[in-house]
Amino acid sequence: MDRKQFLSRSLKVGIGALVAGPVILNASSCNTAEGGDGGASDKPDTPSGPPLVMAQDPLPYAYDALEPHIDARTMEIHYTKHHAAYVKNVMEAVAEEGITAADDAAYFASIGKWSTKARNNGGGAWNHNFFWKVMVAAKGAKPEGKVLDAINASFGSMEKFQALFTEASMKRFGSGWAWLVDKDGKLEIGSTPNQDNPLMDVSDFKGKPLLALDVWEHAYYLKYQNKRNDYVGAWWNVVNWEEVAKRMG
Repeated sequence: MDRKQFLSRSLKVGIGALVAGPVILNASSCNTAEGGDGGASDKPDTPSGPPLVMAQDPLPYAYDALEPHIDARTMEIHYTKHHAAYVKNVMEAVAEEGITAADDAAYFASIGKWSTKARNNGGGAWNHNFFWKVMVAAKGAKPEGKVLDAINASFGSMEKFQALFTEASMKRFGSGWAWLVDKDGKLEIGSTPNQDNPLMDVSDFKGKPLLALDVWEHAYYLKYQNKRNDYVGAWWNVVNWEEVAKRMG
């Protein structure tokens, strides 16, 4: 190789280094900015356990079973559109985020690790499965036995319990749920926003769910329009107190 060839080749190598250097630096900078630690992902550590599966339970009665308190058309739309969409979307989130959990309780106990999509739709899927079961064509049945005893012990009377639960339902601003839970052996009433529930680690109100009322407008608007209080009042006629007793254990 003569002197002229040597100088030419050296110049090309030097220019290549100058061009490549900033490219490598920028790639490293992007990884650090996105991951926060030189390339680590923002995705939470995947907990051990099988892939989470959340399914839509069969509706335990016909769409018109709760008439006239909850109309058939509302029930059909609520179950086939809203509930079905929550189940579809949470399973998409499970696949996208690689979510694993031993069961629903374990999933909700770490829900704060996952996306808003996983949280909202997981709550929506589970809450509605629960909601359908705590209603029945009971035509005004009242609690008895251990359920009534627990209500009286915790709230003084059935009337006071209903008043407090109705208040929680009415004071939930926007969309959400009202709940009766068992917390450390005592019954408590509270509410959660959106599709949160008392099993979630991010919830301000926690406990073992015994009874729930959906106060999203889609649960009552066709029949009651903006009159949530009328909906809540009618709902007491279809509470499945036998299911509440079963969940008390």
